[in-house]
Amino acid sequence: MDPKTIICRCSDITLEEVRQAISDGYTTFDEIKRVLRTGMGSCQGRTCMPLILREISVMTGIPQEDLNPGRKRPPVNAVSLGAIAEGEDHDYES
Repeated sequence: MDPKTIICRCSDITLEEVRQAISDGYTTFDEIKRVLRTGMGSCQGRTCMPLILREISVMTGIPQEDLNPGRKRPPVNAVSLGAIAEGEDHDYES
């Protein structure tokens, strides 16, 4: 695969960048997510996570089924941009 291939389309992260992060010692999806912001776009890692886990497996020799796919942290409460712009105060505890 061409090193310039985009792995994370949401953040425009290339295979080369992912491989460099793994070479630098980041060997979990969560670590790569923190460094490169992969999996934080609109797809929430549905596209890039399997590709990154495969690269981690290939480069570290750890079987892919033994790798931790990372934590998923979906938003707890949706807030409209209009509410943020207007500075409305809402009780989201209910």
